[in-house]
Amino acid sequence: MYEQIASNKRKSFLLVAFFLGLIFVLAYVLAELAGMGNGGLIAALLIAGGISFASYYGSDNITLAISHARPATKEEFPYLHNVVEGLAIAAGVPAPRCYVIDDTAPNAFATGHSPKNSVICVTTGLLEKMNRAELEGVISHEMSHIKNLDIRLMTLTVVMIGIVALLSDWIMRTFMWGGRRRVGRDKSGVGAIFLVVGLVMALLSPLIAQVIRLAISRKREFLADASGAMLTRYPAGLASALRKLEDDTEPLEAANKATAHLYIVNPLKNIKGMVNKMFSTHPPIEERIAALEKM
Repeated sequence: MYEQIASNKRKSFLLVAFFLGLIFVLAYVLAELAGMGNGGLIAALLIAGGISFASYYGSDNITLAISHARPATKEEFPYLHNVVEGLAIAAGVPAPRCYVIDDTAPNAFATGHSPKNSVICVTTGLLEKMNRAELEGVISHEMSHIKNLDIRLMTLTVVMIGIVALLSDWIMRTFMWGGRRRVGRDKSGVGAIFLVVGLVMALLSPLIAQVIRLAISRKREFLADASGAMLTRYPAGLASALRKLEDDTEPLEAANKATAHLYIVNPLKNIKGMVNKMFSTHPPIEERIAALEKM
C-alpha cells in the first residue's frame, strides 16, 4: 500500500512536469501566432496557472455542483455515515464528507485534492439497491482511491487536460481571428512554421492528454478494487456490487464525460462500439470481477 502511495506521488510529479511542458509549448505557440511576444507568453502562462490553481483546490466543489450532489446528513442517512466512518478508521484516513445524488441509477465516486478534503458521493439508487456487504464493497473501493491518493492524481489529470484543451482552443481561435493574415505577411517562413506547429499542437494535444488520462484511470480502478477488498477482507461483497452495477441499465442523468471517470463504473450506459470501448475510462467489469474472485 505504501509503495502504491509513493508511486502515485511520483506519477503526480511526472504528470505535472509533462503537462507543464506541454502547456508552455502551447502558450509559446499561442503568443507567436497572436504576435504578443514574451509578454503574451507570460500572460498566457499566468492565466493558465491561475485557472489550474483554482480548479485544483476547488475541484471537489466543482464536481459536486456539476453532479447535482447535496450533503448527506447523519439524520437522513445514518447507515451511509456508519459505513463510511468505519471504513475510514480501517483505512487510517480522516472520514470523508458524505454527499448524495438523488437518482435511482446506482453509482458512487470520490473526489477532493487530499485525504483531509475528500468527499464520497453515492446515489440514492445505490443505497436502495445494495445490501450491507455490497455497500461496504463500493465504499471501500472509493475509500481506497482516497487512501492511495488516486483522487489527487485524477484531479491533477483532469485539471491539466482542461488547461491543455483551453490553450488549444485559444490557438484555433487565434488562427481564425487573424493568425493566418499575420503568417501571410511574414516573408521569412517562420510564421508558416508556427502556424503548422500551432495547428498540429491544437489538434493533437487534447487527444494525447486524454490517452494519458485513460491509461491512468483504468489502472487505478484495478488497484482500488484490490485495495478495497483488503479493507473489508471480503472481495465477494465488491464483486456482487459490480454485478448489480453492470446489470443495471439505467443511465445516471447527472453524469457527463467530464466526470464519468470518477465513478466506480462508467455511468454513461449508452456507450457502445469497439472504438468507444477502447477509449473507456474503466476496465471491463467482467475482468474486475474475475480479479476479485481470484483473491
